[in-house]
Amino acid sequence: MLKQLLFTLLLTSSYCFSQQNNEINTIIEQWHKAAADANYKSYFSLMTKDAIFIGTDPTENWDNTEFKAFSKPYFDKGKAWSFSTLERNIFLDNTSNLAWFDELLDTQMGVCRGSGVLQKTANGWKIKHYVLSITIPNENVKQITEIKRSFDTNLIKKLRPEKN
Repeated sequence: MLKQLLFTLLLTSSYCFSQQNNEINTIIEQWHKAAADANYKSYFSLMTKDAIFIGTDPTENWDNTEFKAFSKPYFDKGKAWSFSTLERNIFLDNTSNLAWFDELLDTQMGVCRGSGVLQKTANGWKIKHYVLSITIPNENVKQITEIKRSFDTNLIKKLRPEKN
């Protein structure tokens, strides 16, 4: 009897975890589709009100209000950005109220990596934090480092004024 109970609990737990992953995956896919369709309202409805978006430029660390202001002109022109998923990994905390993920994306910038956190709210899963990064093959790091050296040097001086 104990074996049957444990087996049933394991199956139920596995099923619930799978359902949560499917829901989360669907939300992320809807979010990317809303950007591709330039659907501003839908895109931001899938984020928490206190969401953070970190873009590929080192100066792009926006709260939701700032990100909306930055994004609006792109959405208004009917062309935001289009990311299609190449692979995604989803993880849940033990309360099933917080999830995090990483993904590889096919974008207009080539292959990018996204990572984020979702929070379960009264209105379903919402994206709370997202980081977008341009991927660089290891064999190209030296070239890219050289290309961005001047920008990085100036930014470091700006962010660490006490060392100047």
